[in-house]
Amino acid sequence: MPVLPLLKTIGASALDYALPPRCPGCGVVVEREQSFCLACWSGMDFLGDPCCARCGVPFGHDMGEGGECGACLSDPPPFDSARAVLAYGDVARSVALRLKYGRRIGLARLIANHMARHVRGEDRPLIVPVPLHRWRLWWRGFNQAALIADHLGRATGLPVDKHALLRTKRTQPLRGMNPRRRAKAVRGAFALAADHDLSGKTILLIDDVHTSGATAAACALVLRRGGAAQVHLLCWARVLPDREPLD
Repeated sequence: MPVLPLLKTIGASALDYALPPRCPGCGVVVEREQSFCLACWSGMDFLGDPCCARCGVPFGHDMGEGGECGACLSDPPPFDSARAVLAYGDVARSVALRLKYGRRIGLARLIANHMARHVRGEDRPLIVPVPLHRWRLWWRGFNQAALIADHLGRATGLPVDKHALLRTKRTQPLRGMNPRRRAKAVRGAFALAADHDLSGKTILLIDDVHTSGATAAACALVLRRGGAAQVHLLCWARVLPDREPLD
């Protein structure tokens, strides 16, 4: 890790412990570390059943075991399931940006702890984070998905492999692109590490935000070609189809 980003990360981590606990969403002082204030908590849209068995989009009512939405039935994504803690909104966005760009790396543990309720431990999946390209990793100093994956591994006791997937092509930021352009941008951007054999394994793919699913789909295809039996996506937040993503 470069010296400057490393020092910034260490400094941000020290501040997390030296200052009074603050709400991860808005920053007001709260009673306990990593707890949300009442206003933020009330504005968080937690996701869960009933939902599409594959992509996780919420259903208005229970569609029965294995029920899928029309989009997944007509064009199934290459991952077996996708789940997220929250619908993408003001609070989910604030937490994601504070981790990703504000270097509040302590938020990775909070995110992982919330993700843990979606993990089915009996499957014993291998946790694999979505990778960053080496130049973006050099510039930022850390991969937020890898930080979340590490904490999720500790919370669940599941194995973590941060080197199984490689980002071989530097892509431009996907923000503002429509789903078709996103899919084109990430095509061929990922590869499986040469010394990795995923034959028969169940993979839990970790990312911070699920927008169009283009990145997850590209990763899932590579993992499948590497022998993975199943690929399940787990994220902090997802943009719902009927809502506009926030910039």
